[in-house]
Amino acid sequence: MERPVWRMIKTEALSGAMNMALDEVFLESVQAGISPPVVRLYRWQPKTVSLGYTQRGSAQVNTAYCAAQGIDIVRRLTGGRAVLHDQEVTYSVISRQQGLFSNALLGNYQTISNVLLHCLTQIGLDARLVGRQAGATGMTAVEKSACFTAPAQFEIVCQGKKACGSSQRRVQESFLQHGSIPLDIDLHQLFYALNTDTATSASQGVARLSEKVGWVNRFIQRPRTVDEVEEQLRASFRSLWPVQFVIDKPSSAEMKQAGQLVQEKYSRVDWHLAECD
Repeated sequence: MERPVWRMIKTEALSGAMNMALDEVFLESVQAGISPPVVRLYRWQPKTVSLGYTQRGSAQVNTAYCAAQGIDIVRRLTGGRAVLHDQEVTYSVISRQQGLFSNALLGNYQTISNVLLHCLTQIGLDARLVGRQAGATGMTAVEKSACFTAPAQFEIVCQGKKACGSSQRRVQESFLQHGSIPLDIDLHQLFYALNTDTATSASQGVARLSEKVGWVNRFIQRPRTVDEVEEQLRASFRSLWPVQFVIDKPSSAEMKQAGQLVQEKYSRVDWHLAECD
């Protein structure tokens, strides 16, 4: 039986606005049947705080600190908590709910998490998938806002700490899931970028984050590079999924459409900071 064709796309480092716009364009193209399913690997330039879809509002991010440090802010199409994107491998999977996937959100999440887990164990992490987690209590404002402080079901932990974070959006018969595998995290910068609560000191906030947040090079002896982990992630997709990956890049039409979305939505302050309705 002939294997279904998927696009394997690696884009250069882009702004937060363009990265989110491209993911939305691929979701629309896959849903419309214009594009086959997509696995995309990408990077960020400059550093970017991405907010979950319902995290609108300046209470979620320290806008003055981010502006002073040259850190972009963008709101994702998907839910979840804020992520500071810097030294990491970022992926997106866009597919119709057929073949490898169904209309079961958690089942699709697990199918992708199995690839992420394979990648992390291949580079030397003693990682595992977690089951349903109890709700966290007594969290500071930063911990409530930051993605990597609390794993969800079928996410991956190492030494009790979240090792990668993902979020998903479904549109009709298709879905987008994207997420990040941090190699290194500057906890001080994470604290200052997300802290909007003056009652929490930097030393307290960083100490609390250190107890909860994980990253690849925290758990292994030989530090890994973004290139190394990207290559292993591509190999893990090829190894685990019975599909034919074709190396591709965004078309000129997709780049044009993404540029329009940047202007209309993702670069606008009223998109990523306006209060929720």
